[in-house]
Amino acid sequence: MQLRQLTLWSAAGWIAGTGLALAQGQTLTIATVNNADMIIMQRLSPKWEQATGNKLNWVVLEENVLRQRATTDIATKGGQFDIITIGSYEAPIWGKQNWLVTLDDLGADYDYADIIPSVKNGLSYNGKLYAVPFYAESSFTFYRKDLFDQAGIKMPAKPTYDQIAEYAAKLTDKSKEQYGFCQRGKPGWGENMAFIGPMVNAFGGRWFNEKWEPQLTTEPWKNAINYYVKNIREYGPPGATANGHNENRALFATGHCAMWVDATSAAGYIYNPKESQVADKTAFTAAPVQVTSNGSGWFWAWSLGIPASSKKVDAAKSFVKWATSKDYVTLVGNEAGWVAAPPGTRKSTYDNPEYQKAAPFAKVVYDAVVNADLTKPTKDPVPYIGIQYVAIPEFQGIGTAVGQQIAAALAGQTTVEQALETAQRSTERTMKQAGYPK
Repeated sequence: MQLRQLTLWSAAGWIAGTGLALAQGQTLTIATVNNADMIIMQRLSPKWEQATGNKLNWVVLEENVLRQRATTDIATKGGQFDIITIGSYEAPIWGKQNWLVTLDDLGADYDYADIIPSVKNGLSYNGKLYAVPFYAESSFTFYRKDLFDQAGIKMPAKPTYDQIAEYAAKLTDKSKEQYGFCQRGKPGWGENMAFIGPMVNAFGGRWFNEKWEPQLTTEPWKNAINYYVKNIREYGPPGATANGHNENRALFATGHCAMWVDATSAAGYIYNPKESQVADKTAFTAAPVQVTSNGSGWFWAWSLGIPASSKKVDAAKSFVKWATSKDYVTLVGNEAGWVAAPPGTRKSTYDNPEYQKAAPFAKVVYDAVVNADLTKPTKDPVPYIGIQYVAIPEFQGIGTAVGQQIAAALAGQTTVEQALETAQRSTERTMKQAGYPK
């Protein structure tokens, strides 16, 4: 009871700190993604509702669907959502279009200086903040230390993709539904391409050369995608084209994967014994490299933004302040366990001894997020920023179209070479129509 009262009082304090004349009894519609951290936010949000007298109408969507719905609504000024979950790709692009409310005015107690600079910069345009970070992530390699020990394999600090394939061959036992190479296969610019983009970077590839000419039929792309298709087919689970982040996380957490390269934010779930059957059997190392380490680990920040079309901006600001504050991190630590605290956004989280004790991955994640360089994502020079995405409005369509071609190759509906030829032609058309180079 005492904790509940403190939570309500704290919520009221955060709200007062915004300086907003907060209306009572409003219902906000929030669109978010169906991953573990956002589900915790949904579960804890009644504390904000009780403190403010407002209500939240949750629209919880699969990642690809969320991106599509949010983009359509904000581009058409549909006004369907008061709060949207977006990332470091959308925030600066949409901010430039004046589609989002600026969020620089949440009060001194919000402590903007506590936000990790690379994260804040990734959500800003022209020095203005257009979304506030709920959690941020890079990528690294989860692996089953018990299976590695049994096989007499030592995971290097910086494995190559060739080494990952070698280990996957040794650790796959399909009779036990144990797979060495669990990776995203579900098509989408933020699904399979979130893994494939950094993998292509590691193989020495890039989306565009300095003249904005697509590079999808170059040797690095061919080498990377042939590697990906071969190893998922031979050492991955069946039906891989249906597996995105959530599906692979479930496979790993239930003991079906020896290795999984994915978001560092998933560590809070994999290391949580309440959620994962392999919490005490998992170790981690860097995302794999190949011919270069540039752009081999991605950068992303799931964040909360407010569409300019919302008619309930003050109440929406109150919620996004609450859900991304230092006090919210503490609330999650107390209620869901410190291992589940939202990672990657605030320096104070990583200074907290309770989080350090609960999260063996803390320093690796912090270093990866702090040092992420979106301006140098590839071995060769490029005209764009972004590691697993290209920060131009056209990339949503391009990335999804390319992801669909690669998924078709993985499913055996076309060859890798044909898939990349088709992807190259469609990307060239899109870029020409958009007027590149600009």
